[in-house]
Amino acid sequence: MLNTVYIDALKKREATLSILKGEKFDQIIEEAKHNWIDYIPQKQDCEIAGIDSSYNSTKFQGLELWVVTAVAIKSDSTVISEFHNHGLGTPSPELETQASKMEIDACTSSVDKADVVILDGSLYSQFLTRQSALSSMITAAIKKRNNVVFISKTSSARKQFERLGSLAGDIFYYNHAIKKSGFSKIFVDKELGPGKVISSTYARLSESTPLIKIELFGSDHDEIEVKSLLDRLCKNSVSGYPYALKLAHNKCKITHTDLARLVSLYGLGNEIGSREVLG
Repeated sequence: MLNTVYIDALKKREATLSILKGEKFDQIIEEAKHNWIDYIPQKQDCEIAGIDSSYNSTKFQGLELWVVTAVAIKSDSTVISEFHNHGLGTPSPELETQASKMEIDACTSSVDKADVVILDGSLYSQFLTRQSALSSMITAAIKKRNNVVFISKTSSARKQFERLGSLAGDIFYYNHAIKKSGFSKIFVDKELGPGKVISSTYARLSESTPLIKIELFGSDHDEIEVKSLLDRLCKNSVSGYPYALKLAHNKCKITHTDLARLVSLYGLGNEIGSREVLG
């Protein structure tokens, strides 16, 4: 079956790609170039805290073994705070909500202990898919010192070029339009209503490195602030990505191997059906 799919894909390759790279593509690329501000960040000393969370689970015979973790860690590997929870049965609240709450707790514990606090992911997800209580908590944490930013390596947002008929995410077009370091003009989104305004920019810390998306709470941000942020981020970055976030990801990640160890610890490895799930 896969061989016939591959053959058919080869036949349709040009037609499929033409959907993305047609007349609209060229127009959007020009718009992206127009929006781009060339800037070479100047390394500036700064204490950065990276925050990330992880969750994973395995199911067998009606049971679910689950784990949730979150961590706030500085670029020098100093851990500010760690949170975790695990259980056997149906997680309550759901794992994504638990992880979000832990990220907010980690953020709250970090704002007074770092110059910049970076959360992995998007502020949109905090406002759109989280409980209202959690949205209020993250807003309060952000407002305390106004030093919290959200950074992601991938984004499916299509807000900036949607009016031009974009089919891919905004980051796709910026990646094709620009290879130099710098950032896009600040885009302010007020669609979520008062109290949930999000400003965003796509940035590249050094030439030919991957783009990152930066989201800031509120509308009162300017290019000077973005340049200052890039100066601080580039001091402790690896391949264009904040090192503190890389550390946070590696420290909190829950792998299938970790789950297998817990299964063994609880003596569940001998239960019928457990091996099939973990294998």
